[in-house]
This record gives sequence, C-alpha cells and structure tokens, in this order.
Amino acid sequence: MKYFLFTINFFLLSNLYFSQQIYPINTFPENLPPNSYIKDINNDLVPFIGNWSTIYEGKKMDLSIVKELKRSFKLSNSTHSFYQDVLIAKYTIKYNSGIILQTNINSVNNNDNNFIASIAIKGNVVHMYYRGTNCRVGWGTINLKQIDNNQVSWSYYPNSTTLTTTNCPGNQDTTIYLPETENLVFTKQ
Repeated sequence: MKYFLFTINFFLLSNLYFSQQIYPINTFPENLPPNSYIKDINNDLVPFIGNWSTIYEGKKMDLSIVKELKRSFKLSNSTHSFYQDVLIAKYTIKYNSGIILQTNINSVNNNDNNFIASIAIKGNVVHMYYRGTNCRVGWGTINLKQIDNNQVSWSYYPNSTTLTTTNCPGNQDTTIYLPETENLVFTKQ
C-alpha cells in the first residue's frame, strides 16, 4: 500500500512540476520560462484562416493561411525554446496566363526562403514575419487586417538588405514578387 501511495504521489507531483505553462497569444517569449506555450486561447487567429485571392498589377496572388498549433521556436542567441500557436501563410503569384512567378508552397521551416508566419495579433490585425526571398531580400513585416468575414487587407513593409558577393554569391533571383503596397484587399475563396 505504501508503494502504491508513493507511486501516485510521485506521478502527481512530477506532473505539476513538469507541466507546461500556458500564456495568451500576445505574450512576449523573452520573459517566459523555457518550454512555455503561447496559446491562441480566444481563437483570435481563426478569422484569418482560409484561402484568399487578389489581383495586383496584372498578377494573381493566392494566399492560403493555416493555423499551426504549438509550433516550436527558439529565441535567437539563446537556448531558450518556446511553443506558440501561429498562422502560416503559403502563397502563389502568377501571371494571368498561369505562369508561376513565385511560390512558397514548399517552405516549411522558419529559415526557408519566402517563409511567412504570424508573430503577434492586435485587435483585428495580425502581424506576420516574412523571411525574404533569396539572400533574404525583402524580409519584413506583413500586416493582415480583417475587414469582414470575407475580406482582409494586406500591407507589406520590406526592409532593405545590402547585397555583396559574400552574403549573396552567384547570380540569384533577388526580385521581390510580393505586392509592396498597403491596404491591398484579398477576398476569401
């Protein structure tokens, strides 16, 4: 009987000690204990999920946004890891003829070219990080604002990158194909 009670107490206490701490979606991870979980408790990310489409300067852009639960992240210059519910955006930009200019359908990791993931949400605006294309050209912020249940507006703010033969060897395509504009309306498909 003593062994049974000891075993039960051990499992209960270890469960309490090793349980993951959960924080709301807009919590900054820098001040959290390791392996914390930043969770979309109120489903604030849900309105942005879906397939969206727009036409910009004669090109069609399709945007597919999914919610990924408990994605693992690591703070830069640290061993500190945390988990967060995020939106992942996949896009395809093509001419009206159907020829694809650029797509990030195969981007799955935070370090892949053209990777887009949410970093914060405030009210009806989700802030996303764009890693950039080849040589990280165009990296920056994309803000998606919910207009209504069927429309969002896109505002993209690329940062500048200085290219050298050291940080961008060869003859890589460094064209930014994403619409560099504010308030571009996407319609849910």
